Amino acid sequence: MFTLRLASGKEARILGGHPWIYRSEIARVESEGEPGAIAEVRDSRGRFLGQAMVNLKSQIAGRLLSRSEEPIDATFFERRISEAVAHCGRSVKGPDACRLVFGEADHLPGLIVDRYSDLLVIQILTAGMERVRDTILAALRSAIQPRAIYERNDASPRKLEGLELRKGFAWGRGETGLWIQEGDLSFFVEVAEGQKTGFFLDQRENRQVVKRLAAGREVLDCFCYSGGFSLSAAAGGAAAVTGIDLSAEAIAWAEQSAERNGQSSRCTFMIGNAFDALRAFDREGRRFGMLILDPPAFTKGKEALAGALRGYKEINLRAMKLLAPGGILVSCSCSYHVDSPTFLGMLRGSGADAHREFHLRELRTQASDHPILLAAKETQYLKCAILEALN
Repeated sequence: MFTLRLASGKEARILGGHPWIYRSEIARVESEGEPGAIAEVRDSRGRFLGQAMVNLKSQIAGRLLSRSEEPIDATFFERRISEAVAHCGRSVKGPDACRLVFGEADHLPGLIVDRYSDLLVIQILTAGMERVRDTILAALRSAIQPRAIYERNDASPRKLEGLELRKGFAWGRGETGLWIQEGDLSFFVEVAEGQKTGFFLDQRENRQVVKRLAAGREVLDCFCYSGGFSLSAAAGGAAAVTGIDLSAEAIAWAEQSAERNGQSSRCTFMIGNAFDALRAFDREGRRFGMLILDPPAFTKGKEALAGALRGYKEINLRAMKLLAPGGILVSCSCSYHVDSPTFLGMLRGSGADAHREFHLRELRTQASDHPILLAAKETQYLKCAILEALN
C-alpha cells in the first residue's frame, strides 16, 4: 500500500465527509502504486484520514473507500454491497426495478448497480473499481442471486480514468430486453441499447406525481424516451398524451409499453426534435394542460454551462407559452452543473419572458434509491420542478 500526503489545510473537506481528493490537493505520493490501487490518505502532519482508490491520471485522484484502518478485501466489498442493498427500501427480488448501488453515496465510489427484475446491470466508472471487478461480481452474485449480470461500461467517464469502453454480459447470458413493473404499469426495458442502464429509474417517484396531476389534461411529453412519463400520465387519467423523442428505437419501446398497458388509444408517439415540435405547436395555436420536459444533460462540464442554460431557457419558454391557464409544467434537468438555484433562476427568466405567472408547487429530486450524500453535493444531480400556470 502506498500513501497520499495532502497539502496543508486540504484535509477540511475530507474531514467534513466529502469522499474526493483532487490531484491539486496532494503534496506528495509515497511509494506510488498502479492506477486504481488502494492508498492510505494522511494530512500534512501525518494523521490518518482514510483509505482511497487512487488514480493520479485523473483530476479526481483519490476516492475514499473507508475512513478506518481495515482490510480492503472480498469481505469488505461483500459487506458494503449488503449495506447498500439494505438502504432506501431497495429490493432484490420481484418484477420491479431499482438502483441497488449509487457510487459515492453508498461508499462504493465509481460503481453503479441497477436491478431490472432478475437481471443486474452494472457500470464501473473508475480504475479502482475496475481492479476489483471480479470481486464485485462475486459479491453481487452472492447477495442478489441474479440470473445474469450485464455491463454497461460504455459511459464516457471511463475515458477520464484511462479505461476502455465496453458492454456485454459479465456473467450469465440471456435476453437484454425485458419487462419490468412500476406500480400498476409495465415498461419494456432494453438494457444493452437504452439510455443509462436501460431506464430512467431516478424519475420513478416523479412519475407518480405526474400520474396524480394528469387527470383530464391533454399532455405533451417532450424527450419522452420509452414513455415513462407518458404512460404515467395516461394511467392517471389524461385525456390524451403525445410523446416526442428523436430516437426511433425509444419510440418503438414506448409504443410496446402503451399497448401492453392498454393505453394505445390514449397515447400517440412521434419521432421528432422537441425544439422543432414546440415551435410548430406554438404556430398552430395548440395549448396543453400538462407539458413535460425531461431533456438529456445539456452540459457535462462547467465550460458549457452558459450554452446549456440557453438551451434550457428556450425549451422552457416555449413550453410555458403552450400551457393553458391552470396548466402544469414538469421541467427537469439532470445536469449536475446546473444546480437548483441556477435552475430556478432560469425558470424565473423563462416565465418573465413568456409573460406568464406560475406557482412553484414542488421542487423535487431523484428517487430515494439514488441517495444524496449531504457532504457531497455532486450526488444530487436531478431537479424536477412542478409549476402551475396562473394566467
